[in-house]
Amino acid sequence: MHVIAPFLPKEYSQVAHIQGTFTEAKLEPPPALPPEVFISAAAIAARPGIATADRDWSKLDPQFVQVVLQIMKKMKERGYPMVLLEGYRSPERQDGLATQATVVTKAKGGQSKHQYGLAVDLAPMKDGKIIISERDKWAFEAYQALGEEAVAAGLTWGGVWSFKDYGHIEKAGSLAALVRSK
Repeated sequence: MHVIAPFLPKEYSQVAHIQGTFTEAKLEPPPALPPEVFISAAAIAARPGIATADRDWSKLDPQFVQVVLQIMKKMKERGYPMVLLEGYRSPERQDGLATQATVVTKAKGGQSKHQYGLAVDLAPMKDGKIIISERDKWAFEAYQALGEEAVAAGLTWGGVWSFKDYGHIEKAGSLAALVRSK
């Protein structure tokens, strides 16, 4: 008769190593782009204030950052490299954007997931230039792909809103519930 001894945890000293093998490594944000990339006439016309927008990844929710970086990785694989236009947004900046002549947002300070590190604005980059306008055929295809990837990752994409915000992706759920759970 053959008896199998019970498995003991100490016999699995490499469990952490094995689990680590199946856990995807954290992605690191890309290096910051030079400021001149964000101050072209086309970028400023399409997105006033973009030159001074906050692109500091450390101000965003770390788990959300990992989802965004995975999306950016997939977008690059699809032929649409994306750049971070804006991440965290102060309530004052949010109010300023909500009241300017060129409508960028309808949310006032405290009403946007940008203030809580749970939203980003991305744009495709081609030949060293950011293409913000969805009127550009290639950029529109990139924004559609971004929407597909964002939804597949469980995020909300601004391209499906009545007020179209094609480069905007955010954590799904109500802002109140998300803030409570932090």
